[in-house]
Amino acid sequence: MSESPSSWQILYTESAKSEIENLDGPIRKIIKRAIEEKLMVEPLKFGLPLRRSLFGFFKLRVGSYRIIYKIEKKEVIVLVVSVGHRKQIYKS
Repeated sequence: MSESPSSWQILYTESAKSEIENLDGPIRKIIKRAIEEKLMVEPLKFGLPLRRSLFGFFKLRVGSYRIIYKIEKKEVIVLVVSVGHRKQIYKS
């Protein structure tokens, strides 16, 4: 399923917004670029599905950070749920 660039709308939970704002400047830029270049274009291609308690969600690896998101195909929406370091992201 190939979508044209910027055809996926990106939405953020309040907690995801806060997590992004609390990141150091350089990693924040890298995370935002990954969202714009990958999740807005082809979130199914770049992300991997999660299992168990996070079944139905996807992850995007950005260095040692992870972006956890959900895809709403009918609405063409990517909902970013959480952003954090790989050692902490799955604990919450």
